[in-house]
Amino acid sequence: MLKWAIILLVIALIAGVLGFGGIAGAAAGIAKILFFVFLILFALSLFFGRRMA
Repeated sequence: MLKWAIILLVIALIAGVLGFGGIAGAAAGIAKILFFVFLILFALSLFFGRRMA
């Protein structure tokens, strides 16, 4: 999931440099959502992984 967030961030940066504002905004929004979902799942896995072990 983090891999997809980084890929979409790179696409957003390239699209922004080339002047495609709509595509850049959409890709950046999706990348931000995926990054926060990754952080939440990572924190949950750390928390529950240590409780069960």
